Amino acid sequence: MNHFENRIETLHFKRSGMIPNHPSFPVLLYKGPILEHASRIEELFNRNNWLNSWRNGIFPYHHYHSNSHEVLGVISGYAEVRIGGEDGQDIMIQTGDVIVLPAGTGHKKLSSSADFKVAGAYPEGMNPDQYSESDPLLQETIACIQSVPIPVQDPVTGGIGPLHSHWKK
Repeated sequence: MNHFENRIETLHFKRSGMIPNHPSFPVLLYKGPILEHASRIEELFNRNNWLNSWRNGIFPYHHYHSNSHEVLGVISGYAEVRIGGEDGQDIMIQTGDVIVLPAGTGHKKLSSSADFKVAGAYPEGMNPDQYSESDPLLQETIACIQSVPIPVQDPVTGGIGPLHSHWKK
């Protein structure tokens, strides 16, 4: 068993308004600290082939990506984030925590500390689209979400990891 497995929470969401959420893959919340220095979390993602990375915050409105999964690692501070749309769940994340969002999963920052910062990345460097709760939910978008492949590597452990235990086609 992977040493992170007992620190992972899985969250399942159904459609919430115009936020589709993923029909079968749960959100994975790796409770930190994942690394001794959270400032190096982006390097960890990149080493595990989760690329096209960035550092910033989380938008304060519901949004999702239909063509890519996303990983978010908290570099500093803390935030309350709503996952899954308005009918979703509010979670507290803090330095060292990692969230893996399957394609279609809504996410929104509700509040945060002044020093809150995350690193985000996408499997194999995918270039994500972005939809918000005000965009119409089209059948093509739902089909796109369902067609996004399971990543080759877990963003935290690399290789076959906890992600592969929880995400099955």
